[in-house]
Amino acid sequence: MEQREVELIERHAVHDEELKAVYQQHLELKRQLENFRGKLYLTTAEELEKKRIQKLKLASKDRLMALLHRHQHGSR
Repeated sequence: MEQREVELIERHAVHDEELKAVYQQHLELKRQLENFRGKLYLTTAEELEKKRIQKLKLASKDRLMALLHRHQHGSR
């Protein structure tokens, strides 16, 4: 995610609880993925969990972009 997008999210999240919640979820998923990246080897279960988290993170980013678009175009 670009820095400009992060700044917009943080600015609008002050007044938009949904945006704030989705952004917090996105950051948590990112943190969880970073934990997997620190391992030299992943078990099959860990690999499956990593893929599940990646899909959730992508979905949260899509939702964030949709919410940002809504804010930028003034429709709520």
